[in-house]
Amino acid sequence: MLTMKTWKSLKKELLRNKKVAEEYKKLGPRYRLISQLIESRLKKGLTQEQLAKRIGTRQSAIARLESGNSNPSMAFLEKITEATGSRLIIQVK
Repeated sequence: MLTMKTWKSLKKELLRNKKVAEEYKKLGPRYRLISQLIESRLKKGLTQEQLAKRIGTRQSAIARLESGNSNPSMAFLEKITEATGSRLIIQVK
């Protein structure tokens, strides 16, 4: 019988593998940024299409960014944060 795992239990299982855990840690900042960008868009009440129009791009560019399938420029990130009334802050620690 096939049993379904929750994301939490699957994640815990996968992170036991040191290589997986290392890659997961490397991707953390990227996905935190993406989550913050999505959150700021949603707080502003914008669809991907509306945000795209505000910054002069296509909805597919926003979708690629939000799915983690693009490597956005600083200028692109600045346009998004300006359009959503947020600020882009970059830190090196």
